[in-house]
Amino acid sequence: MQNFNSIDSVRQELSTCCYICNHPLARVIFLSLSLGRPLFLEGEAGVGKTEIAKALATVLDRRLIRLQCCKGLDAAKAVYEWNFPAQMIAIRTAEASGETDRKGLQSELYSEDFLIRRPLLEAMQPDERGTSSIDRRIRSNR
Repeated sequence: MQNFNSIDSVRQELSTCCYICNHPLARVIFLSLSLGRPLFLEGEAGVGKTEIAKALATVLDRRLIRLQCCKGLDAAKAVYEWNFPAQMIAIRTAEASGETDRKGLQSELYSEDFLIRRPLLEAMQPDERGTSSIDRRIRSNR
């Protein structure tokens, strides 16, 4: 993880990604990273929330996982949901083949093969380096 030793170092690193950061935003980013706390951004569409997230992900060499918060957002949209059409096909296929092992079919239907990961669950999954975004943040706070 990139360790920023000052607010100006935040501005300088972000400029390498062609992001021009003002002093108040750089201060908030510096404090968020220094304290190991999340950075929550809100604002009207088009003000640059996603662009700062992209620049930070690049500078910090992290995956960008975006969750757009709006009315109607529930756990199924934020964490995970089951692939219902694929589950139905598996059930119909089992019925057509005469499979009678209901317990086996049930455990198969609720396995990772039928799981659709949403942003919050994705953030907890290991990346190419074998650590999740949450694991890295916990280790950096120690």
